[in-house]
Amino acid sequence: MKKPKEKISRRIGENLFLKGERSFSQKSAMIRKPYPPGQHGQKRKRGAVSEFGRQLVEKQKLKFMYGLRDRQFKRYIKESTAAKGETGDNLLRKLEMRLDNVIYRLGFAFSRSIARQLVGHGHFTLNGKRVTLPSQEVKIGNLIKIRPASETKQMFSDIKTVLKKYKTPSWLSLDKDKLEGKIIGRPEKEEIGFSGNLSAIVEYYSR
Repeated sequence: MKKPKEKISRRIGENLFLKGERSFSQKSAMIRKPYPPGQHGQKRKRGAVSEFGRQLVEKQKLKFMYGLRDRQFKRYIKESTAAKGETGDNLLRKLEMRLDNVIYRLGFAFSRSIARQLVGHGHFTLNGKRVTLPSQEVKIGNLIKIRPASETKQMFSDIKTVLKKYKTPSWLSLDKDKLEGKIIGRPEKEEIGFSGNLSAIVEYYSR
């Protein structure tokens, strides 16, 4: 059973922007109800947490942010640990290079969860071939495009208008007329916008 996305942010105590446009508006639950969910949430104070509890919260932030299951997240940690460089930085880059995240970063979807649905329904091509796997890792030089057959569908009816004011991260290029994006570099931690503690996440899995 899926948990309501805004309740996840309230439980964590930080806006994880899981509801697309709503998360950035005054309708956001984190603005209207900045306290834990539940009958006594408003009266309950966020007290001190143990080191393990802090690590767990940081892990949950990143996991929920990218919409991953525990098994998926553990696999990314293992791969990031085995790669050269800082494990935390490797982890962020791997998550950013997921196809669903790139589609979100290109502005083709208002949230990662919507991007996952759109990919699963086959609305995009990768290097000219239709893709349906949201977790597929993209590489520098890869070209992502909304399928011509999907451009006329309701979910993309005003996409060109939306993209007019949209600015992509520096590691992506976007042709707003052709509705296609290209990977031109590697995502850097400073531009990703994750405010959590990556070291705490790595420590959680190194126990």
